[in-house]
Amino acid sequence: MILLKNCYRVATFNPNCDELKKVDILIKGNLIEKIAPNIELAPQKADETEIIDCSRHLVIPGMVNCHHHFYQTLTRNLPGAQNTGLFDWLKYLYPIWARLDPDAVYYSTLLATAELLKTGATTTSDHMYIYPAGFDDDIMAIQFEAARKTGIRFSPTRGSMTLGLKDGGLPPDNVVQTPREVIADMERVIDKFHDPSPIAMQKIALAPCSPFSVDKTVMIETAKLARQYGIVLHTHLAETKDEEIFCLEKYGKRPLKLMADWDWLGEDVFFAHGIFFNDSELEFLRETGTGICHCPTSNMRLGSGIARIKEMRDLGIRLGLGVDGSASNDSSDMLGEARNAMLLQRVKYGPGAMSAGEIFRIATTGGANLLGFSKIGRIEAGYAADLALFDMSQLQYAGALADPLAAIVFTGFNHSADWTIVHGKIVVRKGCLTGFDEEEIAAKANESAKRLVNEF
Repeated sequence: MILLKNCYRVATFNPNCDELKKVDILIKGNLIEKIAPNIELAPQKADETEIIDCSRHLVIPGMVNCHHHFYQTLTRNLPGAQNTGLFDWLKYLYPIWARLDPDAVYYSTLLATAELLKTGATTTSDHMYIYPAGFDDDIMAIQFEAARKTGIRFSPTRGSMTLGLKDGGLPPDNVVQTPREVIADMERVIDKFHDPSPIAMQKIALAPCSPFSVDKTVMIETAKLARQYGIVLHTHLAETKDEEIFCLEKYGKRPLKLMADWDWLGEDVFFAHGIFFNDSELEFLRETGTGICHCPTSNMRLGSGIARIKEMRDLGIRLGLGVDGSASNDSSDMLGEARNAMLLQRVKYGPGAMSAGEIFRIATTGGANLLGFSKIGRIEAGYAADLALFDMSQLQYAGALADPLAAIVFTGFNHSADWTIVHGKIVVRKGCLTGFDEEEIAAKANESAKRLVNEF
């Protein structure tokens, strides 16, 4: 058991009780058992319980990262991709990613999940759609092995690309698969890895890459397969004007209309980005219950545009937050993503567009909803013990304690959580990952990056 003692502030994101002060939180097993002032332990339980003094800590639910590409942590900041838009950026990077090997997949997963845990995320997805020719190892098994080591709650997607250069797509032909290969492996990973329980440590979603890299048949068959197994569907959509032009030229339809035709709308579907929706399309998203994962840092980095998140929120569209790939964000900083999301909406709509509390709801309960977890994203008895603790006595929060929750998103040059707890286990202790050497992860990741890039 773990007892968080005398918490300075607790942001619960429970609609019945949004903030608590000077309370204890008792964690038993993988669940929050009790929240109350001055929880007393029976003598026989005290010896089995780790007690953490939280008198200086803000406690929040662990954030939920809904969209990432872990392998991109090995190709951050490459000079040839620093100043390009999405399509040119992809054309430059695809041949590099085609050289992925098992070590690259393993250490990029360790690196990305470690960064997320250290910045307050406790659950993550990953959109892996690169399956190089000749890669015979089980990519998803490698990723689950690494995620178990860091201790993060993991809901990866089985991504896919089937339209290579010879078929009018962007990726080189040696990283695409046939529709038959894709559908067969989707069934395999669902059967092998998917756990449908409300606080599963591993779930599967299905995620063809985009309308410009996957053919119509795979989109339609993927949707059928997901509905057969009751799992989430995901893809990139409406990220750039180039995508819109591609869809109009190839199919004669805007991207969202394609999704409607292919049965890709509903409460089991969410799209990454969603920048270029018109008014009627926003209303259609609301009517169908379709969700959007906002990735503001990537959208700024690639110059893609500003998603209409304030309007989506006001309409009641389901929203989550994602850091996106680390070659279009260059970090896996979840707290930094929340900050950028809040500020970017203010650039578009003014200073009252998005508050700290609103963006944290999107990053916690909103993300849990998109990924299909019904018992994470709140601090409430019976919910998963997924928590991030921030030490408010640190230098960057001095002078900002009138509103501690706002302080961690408005201020700070260091986005590290002091403690992170996932599924009732401490995975970050005093700012450091538990169970393995951070320097070793960095060194191994750099070795893999050198093999991929040859630009170091």
